[in-house]
Amino acid sequence: MTRSEEYAGLSVAMITPFYENGEIDFDRLQQHVEFQIAAGTTAIVPTGTTGESPTLSHNENDRVIRAVVEAAAGRIKVLAGTGSNSTAEALRLTKTAQQSGANAALIVAPYYNKPTQEGFFQHYKTIAEAVDLPICIYNIPGRTAKNIEPQTIIRLAEFQNITMVKEATGSLDQASQIIAETDLTVLSGDDSITLPIMSIGGRGVISVIGNIVPQDMIALCKAVDVGNFVEAKMLHYKTFTLARDMLSLATNPIPVKAAMKMLGRDTGILRMPMTPLEMPLETKLRKTLTDYGLL
Repeated sequence: MTRSEEYAGLSVAMITPFYENGEIDFDRLQQHVEFQIAAGTTAIVPTGTTGESPTLSHNENDRVIRAVVEAAAGRIKVLAGTGSNSTAEALRLTKTAQQSGANAALIVAPYYNKPTQEGFFQHYKTIAEAVDLPICIYNIPGRTAKNIEPQTIIRLAEFQNITMVKEATGSLDQASQIIAETDLTVLSGDDSITLPIMSIGGRGVISVIGNIVPQDMIALCKAVDVGNFVEAKMLHYKTFTLARDMLSLATNPIPVKAAMKMLGRDTGILRMPMTPLEMPLETKLRKTLTDYGLL
């Protein structure tokens, strides 16, 4: 058993809906929560990368988490994005999320300032010692500019409330080392490698395409759990194609917001510097959704 086995399966990295004037659309946010509850999703993840957290003020970050917790009303777990490249800010965001009733915190590696491995260790140690929430380390060097090395994550497993890793390095070697040497719950941070990560002992995914096809991602995770690798492989290639063809069009969450609009679940604008999907790419996206059977 891994440390946060209750987070096995599908967690969805939620988008943040905005009105045309740039304000947060809390009514639509609530509708997205209901959509995921109806699908049977394990956990929802507000204020992460997909939720455009870099352009949310800290006050807005707190309000989105609070609104999602209230909408969830204990029916689905809330894994709140509370990371920052300042340890003091990440700590404040995490403490506020705990006070709001979040079930766990997703804390991205400090980005841009590129700490040493000791800096990463001290960052997470400081937060882990100050809160009671289960913490998920979010390692995504493609966005943060630096990898949290496996040895650092293995050291951090000494803290009982550091329970999960969102593994978005793309390295199965790195994931294997963490799984082999700790009881941390490793979740794929990329939709397209959910099956490979689960095949080596990962327990699920924090998914972007789960915003639109949660049932297929849940079915994939369940197929792996029961050892039905024929079914799992079929679902892998089905969802892999969607993830590849949709998410390669532009930076996340530009394509997924465009897709949700096409599917009748408009999420409003993107906040600058994110810009809407360009028309030729919209045509490609429409074909991808049609080929998948969504349109």
